[in-house]
Amino acid sequence: MKKKAHDRWLVVINPNAGTRKGEKDWERISLLLTDNGFDFHPVFTETRLHAMKLTVDFIQRGFRKVIVVGGDGTMNEVVNGIFRQKVVPTTDIMLGMISVGTGNDWVRTFNIPTEYKGAVEILRREHTMIQDAGIVKYQNTNCEKSRYFINMAGLGFDGLVAQKTNRDKDLGRSNPFLYIKNLVSSLFAYKSSNTKVIVDGQVISDKIFSIGIGIGQFNGGGMRQTPDALPDDGLFDLTLIKDMKKLSVIASIRRLYNGTIGQHKKVMTLVGKFIRIESEIPVLLETDGESLGHSPFEFQIVPRSIRVIVNT
Repeated sequence: MKKKAHDRWLVVINPNAGTRKGEKDWERISLLLTDNGFDFHPVFTETRLHAMKLTVDFIQRGFRKVIVVGGDGTMNEVVNGIFRQKVVPTTDIMLGMISVGTGNDWVRTFNIPTEYKGAVEILRREHTMIQDAGIVKYQNTNCEKSRYFINMAGLGFDGLVAQKTNRDKDLGRSNPFLYIKNLVSSLFAYKSSNTKVIVDGQVISDKIFSIGIGIGQFNGGGMRQTPDALPDDGLFDLTLIKDMKKLSVIASIRRLYNGTIGQHKKVMTLVGKFIRIESEIPVLLETDGESLGHSPFEFQIVPRSIRVIVNT
């Protein structure tokens, strides 16, 4: 007897993820899912934001379990689909990931392997937690838009590096060192901006180089920009990097990887539920690696709102 939709897995595959690893490795991933007893329906994304639409459509058809085969950006689109559907509460959807992207930052927080066999084994166990999400309002083409995210948002210098990296990916230029290449190439062109940051009523006004707002700990392919973030504590973790000399930025890159960035004298760390950011010069935004728009921004935590499969 054929299973009902809510007993089957929707598998959303981004064929372009990870220098087309989504396409090249799908046959191998599909065999692993079949061998582990998964009853699944695969769908392939065709354009940017298609994963969001597919998720909404298939939840309306009765699917309640979703696997993302893609990168952090594909995961972000599926999460936004879960929030934008109005059929069931968001926590009724079980969400897992087989990561084939270049950054793979969301899975790092939960210690989910990028090796496919290990990732499928974790999915098979169906051990879940309900993590927080964030929603950000931002400006794009002279109107306000909004986007949910479940890992990290980057503003200022981070936003510029993400924009360059995404442009390279769109042109088929993708490799594990792409983010670092664009980080270095952007460094000498970028200028810090006078910025006002309001975190739960606390006001910080300073010349800001970059801001990371984390639910998870990692971004940029393994940088621990918010190393103390807990994905289910109902709080954003903020890392504010104030204006610093270019050589000091280069010397501090290692701190982003080893989790000691908060110890730098030019860095301030905070936690909060509601954040507003205004800047003298519009600064760029990325969430979960996806380039979106520019300031001003409003961030709000959506506590314990996404059910995800984790490695326990």
